[in-house]
Amino acid sequence: MKAFTIKSGIVGSLFFLTMGTSCNVEPTFYSQVVPETFYSSQEAVWERFNRPFTHWRWWIAQDRARWELQELGTDEFCVPTRGSDWYDGAVYQKFHHHEYTEDMTSIANGWTNFSMGIALSWDALEDLQKIDFESLGFEPGTKESMLSQMNTLVASFYLDGLDFFGGVPLYTTTQSEVLPRSTDVETFNFIDSLLTESLPELPVKTELGAMETNTVHQAVAAALKAKLYFNAEAYIGKPMYEEAAQICQDIIDGKYGNYALATDWTDIFGFRNETCPEIIWTLPSENAKLETDGCYWKPSMPYNYKGFLGGLKDSDADNGSCLIPSRDPKGNLYHFNLSNNYEGYDDKDVRKQQYVYEEGGKYRGMFVVGKLVNPDHPDWVCVGARDYIGQPLVIRDQIACFTKVGKEYASVDELPSTIATGEEDSGVRLMKRSPRPNADEYKEMYNPDIPVIRLSEIYYTLAECKMRAGDKQGAADLINAVRKRNFADGVDPDPVTAANLDKYRMLKEWKLEFLGEGRRRTDLVRWGAYVTEDWWDHKATNNQYLNRFPIHYSTIGANNLLEQNPGYGGK
Repeated sequence: MKAFTIKSGIVGSLFFLTMGTSCNVEPTFYSQVVPETFYSSQEAVWERFNRPFTHWRWWIAQDRARWELQELGTDEFCVPTRGSDWYDGAVYQKFHHHEYTEDMTSIANGWTNFSMGIALSWDALEDLQKIDFESLGFEPGTKESMLSQMNTLVASFYLDGLDFFGGVPLYTTTQSEVLPRSTDVETFNFIDSLLTESLPELPVKTELGAMETNTVHQAVAAALKAKLYFNAEAYIGKPMYEEAAQICQDIIDGKYGNYALATDWTDIFGFRNETCPEIIWTLPSENAKLETDGCYWKPSMPYNYKGFLGGLKDSDADNGSCLIPSRDPKGNLYHFNLSNNYEGYDDKDVRKQQYVYEEGGKYRGMFVVGKLVNPDHPDWVCVGARDYIGQPLVIRDQIACFTKVGKEYASVDELPSTIATGEEDSGVRLMKRSPRPNADEYKEMYNPDIPVIRLSEIYYTLAECKMRAGDKQGAADLINAVRKRNFADGVDPDPVTAANLDKYRMLKEWKLEFLGEGRRRTDLVRWGAYVTEDWWDHKATNNQYLNRFPIHYSTIGANNLLEQNPGYGGK
């Protein structure tokens, strides 16, 4: 069998992404351009090292696929059809109802983009291995560190693949024949081995609050390893909560670097968060050189939201995704085991406020909700563009066509509330990972980094492990250590206790702390709740195969050795 590079074998479409637009298809060969001679400066080496991380940044924060796969089929987010907007062939309705099919674009992109990350990483690693670091004046250990960071990045891509699809082809070189899928266990063990091998060679963050510079530290590999073990029962049918707990305790104790919980939640996500002591791994903003919020801000905010920000340029929005509603059209709270996103926050929680940028990088609240007239600048207004043209928009924690009352429906009591019945004011929006400044501080716009792993995740992981082991009080103490920062003077009106901590309270706490951060599906699957619970108009399917996504038909077409996941494609 002819050998194919990993770029064609695992990615398939990468060829098309690298094609130019010129009509000249004759190749030009540069036989002497090899890693040993081309990378003749430290700058060139660093550029080679950083290329896979550019894709990683895009995968995490610019491309929608990863976020949609983690959030849209859960109790956290949806994209309601808003009149003639956002129907898109009912794809978002299908996501909401777990009607996954092999032709969904987000699923295709999910596979292609984690695979491309692997291909780019191995390609870079092979080049780096051939470079004489000593002759270029690098400090001793730099090469080993770079290679270990690259291996850790590969592990993170493979972990996404395992989480979404189960076992995947395990490539270790760009010069490989096309491979079939490995088993779940083989994929799990491969990820584990990459992290185990890499961890000792990674740098340690010794200074508390030292600026993040895109370096993969030891704590990153340790946290990824903890995540792998934490979800092992869902991945390979083997509980490994004890192993996950030990790693988490080691991280908290400082074995892998110096980290601490932030005392103010805005320090984690705000305009100066590159020095937040809680952040273990962050996606840098690159100081306005790269927009990193393509999947967080723009698809969610109301069309004219920049008016609320004083006309902030480059802030056009698409009015799409929103929180699953807490209330029905009549204003009554929904009562499900998994319910109430916005209303799940206590009224005394400082996060449960309308988002308002103050000045100097300071802001309050993390929700776009209520009447969108800026309280600090009453002439700054977000007006409607569809159902409420020219009127100050009022964002509701409800999804229904209120403009049809008196026309198609006699009263609010008759209004349906479904994924197919939204308006432009429907659903609370989350302003968390990508806060925006006002127009007069435009340069602050792209300063916030995007946290990928933070210490509070380690606290919550350890808490759940303790809970599963029977130590509910120990679990409650860890969760409360994080919760208290969200209340004035640390006075929590509803702390977690050994008595009130159960499966659903644990899932609620994960939601309250990590809402919208691209992990909800994984948490629900781990608890066996993804396909067994109802929320809003979503009904449980009780089909376990839906815990994994299908493989897109085009992916299988590019590699006919791939087998479809059970439950899809007639299997």
